Amino acid sequence: MRLIILGAGGYGHTVADLAEQSGKYSEIKMLDDAGTVKCEAFMQFRNEETVFYPAFGNNELRLRWLKRLEEAGCAVCTLIHPTAYVSPTAKIEAGVVVLPKAVVNTGCTVRSGCIVNCGAIVDHGCVLECGVHVCLGAIVKGENHLPACLKVEAGVVIPNGCYPL
Repeated sequence: MRLIILGAGGYGHTVADLAEQSGKYSEIKMLDDAGTVKCEAFMQFRNEETVFYPAFGNNELRLRWLKRLEEAGCAVCTLIHPTAYVSPTAKIEAGVVVLPKAVVNTGCTVRSGCIVNCGAIVDHGCVLECGVHVCLGAIVKGENHLPACLKVEAGVVIPNGCYPL
């Protein structure tokens, strides 16, 4: 299986590192508008043996690219680091990345395009709408429903039920 990452910035390299560690991909290639092969060229790589991931830190841009990839019939991958804990009762949609030491606990739903960054905790019963980024070490306590594209900054603690279900 081949992985095409759109975006070669810091987040793109983080995704590439995670993908390489997974051992799932025979080839990992990055497209970037600042490089020799632009993101717009993604269609030339589309086939049954290729998955894509839009590695843009900007939540809205990441979601726009996810939609574009899906509309073009491209498979989008989900990446979960082996040191992350994801409850078997959690629902993780396509295009989600869960980084090292992160936790997605019991009964959570993590919609497409979300990032649960290193050491972040999403506690029981939470819903993360599309494009949410829970940054390094942030904690989303139980029973929260975070709106699309929200960025929970590093180290922030969101109390139980602050964003009602």
